[in-house]
Amino acid sequence: MLREGVEAAIIVAILLGYLNRLDRRSEARWVWAGTIAAVLVSIAIGIVLWTTLGGLEGSAEQFTEGLIAFAAAGLLTWMIFWMARQARSIKGRLHSQVDTALAAGGATALATLAFVAVVREGIESSLFLISTTVGDGSSGAQLIGGLIGLAAAAGIGALFYVGSTRIDLRSFFRLTGVLIIAFAAGLVSKGVHEFQELGVLPTLNEHLWELGILDPSTDTVGRFLKSLFGWTPRPSLLMAVAYLAYLLPVLVLFLKMTAPTVPSRPTEHAGV
Repeated sequence: MLREGVEAAIIVAILLGYLNRLDRRSEARWVWAGTIAAVLVSIAIGIVLWTTLGGLEGSAEQFTEGLIAFAAAGLLTWMIFWMARQARSIKGRLHSQVDTALAAGGATALATLAFVAVVREGIESSLFLISTTVGDGSSGAQLIGGLIGLAAAAGIGALFYVGSTRIDLRSFFRLTGVLIIAFAAGLVSKGVHEFQELGVLPTLNEHLWELGILDPSTDTVGRFLKSLFGWTPRPSLLMAVAYLAYLLPVLVLFLKMTAPTVPSRPTEHAGV
């Protein structure tokens, strides 16, 4: 939620900052209108998802859990690679979109720009939270953690707006991207487990290994690792294979795409 919140907060901060530079501060209310509308829509979607999916039982619950896990993993993967490609140009691209919106009449176009930019993050957040809570008998800890993440994201966005600190966004997105890849790998493994329970996928070796530590049913750290990274002390062979088959290639590709560029050295010419 911190990662998703920071993306949305920085987008809003860029829009507001650019309007200030253009001396169009009066138009900022439309950015806020679009942002608030996006938040309300995201909350509504989250409530619908929870009320329709949170009460499922038996095979329907397992099928839904597996499907949501795979869908969330796919959406996460798309998100991190989209950010890796767009990180360098997002500020200039948003400035261009603001210019277009203002030229088209301002109010509605500017509100729509803010709404679309923020609602994407909000819908993703709703799906991610559902993927960690459905079927786990959530006690509200995930919601509290999500709210803390969003509050921290709002603070980072405010700092970005006022320019009182220098935020290395590339390093931030690289670090959080690695964590999200590990989270997505856990969702892939979880999806495999649910479809194995249904008999859709073969079980093969039911317990590839069995550890007596960090058991999510008795250990707090184990529960945290299960919720965030899909940890289990007793994975099946297919779960372990699916986890590594996703994690390793996606992580390597992401690190290559976000590797710091090394400035080229000037060519040295021999003296005459």
